[in-house]
Amino acid sequence: MKKELRIKKNKDFQTVFQKGKSFANRQFVVYSLSKEDQDYFRIGLSVSKKIGNAVTRNRVKRYIRQSILELKDQLVPGNDYVIIARKPAAEMDFPAVKGSLTHVLKVGKVLKKNGKNQ
Repeated sequence: MKKELRIKKNKDFQTVFQKGKSFANRQFVVYSLSKEDQDYFRIGLSVSKKIGNAVTRNRVKRYIRQSILELKDQLVPGNDYVIIARKPAAEMDFPAVKGSLTHVLKVGKVLKKNGKNQ
């Protein structure tokens, strides 16, 4: 994922938390904040130390990034997203992570039905 598509600053995270809408399932919480002046989406990841050791946390982050990369054509542009992993995400493999993220993004109505109707 390109660097300009990531949220890195604490101020940006806090803005999304305070002003954005949240939706969740068992494995993930996603905060979404619409930005009119932005024609692309940005992603911020939060994986707590409660999830596991560094190897586990990094694997979960890699799976989330790859899932977003594969779903990028379906995501609504112009939004900032912060994805928080919950404990069950540590035991999931890549297809399960992608399926769970797809589900939670559909719940939040930020995922288009398919990537072709843009």
